Amino acid sequence: MAKIRVLIIDDSATVRQTLTEILGGDPDIEILGTASDPYVAAARIMKEIPDVITLDVEMPRMDGITFLRKLMSQRPMPVVMCSSLTEDGSETLLQALEAGAVDVILKPRTDTRQHLIESTIRIRDAVKGAARARLKRLPAAAAQPGGGAGIAKKLSADVMLPPPSAHSAMARTTEKVVCIGASTGGTESLRVVLEALPVDAPGIVIVQHMPEKFTAAFARRLDTLCGVSIKEAEDGDTVLRGQVFIAPGNRHVLLQRSGARYYVTVKDGPLVSRHRPSVDVLFRSAAHSAGANALGIIMTGMGDDGARGLLEMQQMGALTVAQDEESCVVFGMPKEAIALGAANKVMPLEALSGEIVRVGRT
Repeated sequence: MAKIRVLIIDDSATVRQTLTEILGGDPDIEILGTASDPYVAAARIMKEIPDVITLDVEMPRMDGITFLRKLMSQRPMPVVMCSSLTEDGSETLLQALEAGAVDVILKPRTDTRQHLIESTIRIRDAVKGAARARLKRLPAAAAQPGGGAGIAKKLSADVMLPPPSAHSAMARTTEKVVCIGASTGGTESLRVVLEALPVDAPGIVIVQHMPEKFTAAFARRLDTLCGVSIKEAEDGDTVLRGQVFIAPGNRHVLLQRSGARYYVTVKDGPLVSRHRPSVDVLFRSAAHSAGANALGIIMTGMGDDGARGLLEMQQMGALTVAQDEESCVVFGMPKEAIALGAANKVMPLEALSGEIVRVGRT
């Protein structure tokens, strides 16, 4: 398989160097070049088309969002936005996702070994996911950087809670709860699903792979568009009809129960299935706590996070659904779940809201 050719656009020489070392150290990735601003990048693109671009937001001469919009209207290609960790910047990056960016990553931190390792994992995975993205589905308009060895092995949900058993899940009741997992392409896909839900839809808990700070802005944006109430999950939040909780970036979220009441807990912990929050952690907790009262949905995304958790939900009696290939931006997570036999149904994006409503009324 040919290497993924990446063009790095950032006005910081330090960031360009660090991203070059991180991405260039992956055997599947090749650095096509770097650029200090969009004008330099445009000249580079005229000579050779990259497979993926990483794009800074704040740059001299032209900001990244303006360049993204020009690029997507003239020569669409996979773009991963690269930003600093700021609450204000998160609103801008949501606009970038709506304008056609495939994913959002944080600028790599080199202050500690662990942060550098986690940045390496996330940045490489984001670029690989972007390279596989279906752009037609998007709106038009190691210990040292680069070291492949030493990256921590992929952990399972076992590090957060034990596998479910036949005695752990609550017996079937009249109240249902929905758990959804998504990654690359999920921000716009989730909007399609949630906008179509009635105000009395069953309670929903979502893991969308996004950096910390950005999930709060994402939840606020969706809350202004949808009939259901949407917020970033906080520890102890009760899951009720008409309420949607989105896992905060960089924290795991688990579904718990007290009697017939469902609530969420927000926890720190290691990367699970290469992610924090992890869909596998949410789905396993739903298998434990909700059993046959749950609906599990796995949506567009790169990798296999959520596939094993969806199977565990199914084994505990939950109805499970995978988004179909045609409507996915990246058919990775649903594909892995289908391969495991974890999905009772495979459905297009536009049908998922109807399935949530149907299950909530049975």
